[in-house]
Amino acid sequence: MANEPQSPLKDKNYNLISVLQASLHYVWQMETYIADAEQQGDQELATWFRKIQENNRKAGEQGKELLAKRLSEG
Repeated sequence: MANEPQSPLKDKNYNLISVLQASLHYVWQMETYIADAEQQGDQELATWFRKIQENNRKAGEQGKELLAKRLSEG
């Protein structure tokens, strides 16, 4: 995105933390989207949101492991 500000720090750990936060936020946000889809009787959409949620959960767990490793090394 051309208008999006650049990372304030050119730091790989800052970027890791940003992606980790976004992944965990989407895990939480998908709960609302799943509930909305189910309330409207759209199981196909709810299932798709669950897949996105699981992918973000995995990314979040991997990110937490990477961050913990880097913090213990540093």
